[in-house]
Amino acid sequence: MRRFISVWLPHWPTDRWRRQRNNAAPHAPLALIQRTSGGIRLTAVDALAAAEGLMPGMRLADARALVPELVNGDADPVADQEALQTLCDWCSRFTPWAATDGDDGLILDVSGVPHLFGGEAAMLQTMRQAFARLGIDARLAIADTPAAAWAWARHGRGDVLPPGSGLDQLGPLPVDALRLAEDIAGDLRRLGLTTIAALAKLPRAPLTRRFGPQPVERLDRLLGRSEEPISPRLVPAPWRARASLAEPILTRDAIDTVLRHLLEALCNLLEQHQRGARQLALHSYRVDGHVQSLRIGTSRASRSPAHLFRLFRDQLDSIDPGFGIDMMLLEAGVTEPLTGSQQAIAAAGEEDGGIAECIDRLQARLGRNAVFRLQAMESHWPERAIHAAPPFAPPLPLKPPAAPRPVALLPYPQMLDIEAGSSGWPSVIHWHRRRRHLTRMDGPERIAPEWWRDPEESPRDYYCAEDTEGRRYWLFRSRNTWFLHGLFA
Repeated sequence: MRRFISVWLPHWPTDRWRRQRNNAAPHAPLALIQRTSGGIRLTAVDALAAAEGLMPGMRLADARALVPELVNGDADPVADQEALQTLCDWCSRFTPWAATDGDDGLILDVSGVPHLFGGEAAMLQTMRQAFARLGIDARLAIADTPAAAWAWARHGRGDVLPPGSGLDQLGPLPVDALRLAEDIAGDLRRLGLTTIAALAKLPRAPLTRRFGPQPVERLDRLLGRSEEPISPRLVPAPWRARASLAEPILTRDAIDTVLRHLLEALCNLLEQHQRGARQLALHSYRVDGHVQSLRIGTSRASRSPAHLFRLFRDQLDSIDPGFGIDMMLLEAGVTEPLTGSQQAIAAAGEEDGGIAECIDRLQARLGRNAVFRLQAMESHWPERAIHAAPPFAPPLPLKPPAAPRPVALLPYPQMLDIEAGSSGWPSVIHWHRRRRHLTRMDGPERIAPEWWRDPEESPRDYYCAEDTEGRRYWLFRSRNTWFLHGLFA
């Protein structure tokens, strides 16, 4: 059975403002303000300010008249949204399926997860305590659908809604719990349809004609008659290993130790399914709500803990434990089939033995694009017929050229000055400040242009030329101009 947790942050902007300033003025009412054409107005208030009767939209002068000790700060909706996304990433410690839900909430798919925390009630309590440690006021509810969890968190008791709950529990909630547009909700209230139960008793066809499809769609989502997909910020990987630490760790040695245990657990899991890792991500969850991630890749599938740890080792110095890391998660985002046992690394003195392991370490130090090989590709022009490919990319099936190709291709064709002989063909070329007398020329080989790239390009006639010293050149003529493009052995 699917289960979802809705996290409502009723005072998120003010909580975020205080967290950014190390819990400034914790016992004073706080309001965030914005300067508008109508004066300075409140955009958000904390619980203390709300208890004093303040609310968003009031003028700052009126608010100060009511609460002289009011502390105010500038509103920053962009920073609020960015911090909410960071908090969503931090919530992936509870479940991999976590997404933001509006400007003041999160939605988590916890299907099959609560038993790891001792049940649904224990999981909600654990999450409440975690948010409280971060200084965030949060109200949580768990239900069968995202819409029911949202409604129960904001308009219900904010706890566990039993599986299979329907209108008997959700019916008494106000129509605002359906998350309707404000104009539709206002019209329903004016007609006396103030609860979900009253709305659900109406025939669907007249309801749709009068208010549009939204009320019926929201009811179906609330009761699980239609799906409400969740798009997680961090796409969960199928292969994962996690370590929940009893005490936060602060040292590099402790981080290394935990990572080694995670790699062993993940590699054992991959071995059971005959898989090898190609891309891995390590997520470190700090007690202050920050998440730090490191990523590595391998040129070939691997499940060697020692080799994978070496790839992570140089990046671990970038992890800032802050006040401590209390959970670490290792994911294999991309895997490939890998049958048989991992081949042991060679003997002493060759701890980095194997070309694949060597390439992985070079890429980890220099970057993924710093190590590559040149691979042939389909193109008429020779300078476009090769490109940079991953070190172990399979070769492309290509037709062999119609004529021999030089062993060295110049970066770009170089224009030549020539002296024509009695036959009209070049007898001397000027290259690198020297006159080179040609004794023979074989050709031509006509190569047509790629008209879909540049319709102004002209065909090229290629020749293999040899001079009196035995040097061989790859020349071509285009629009009565001669160019040098390569050198033969």
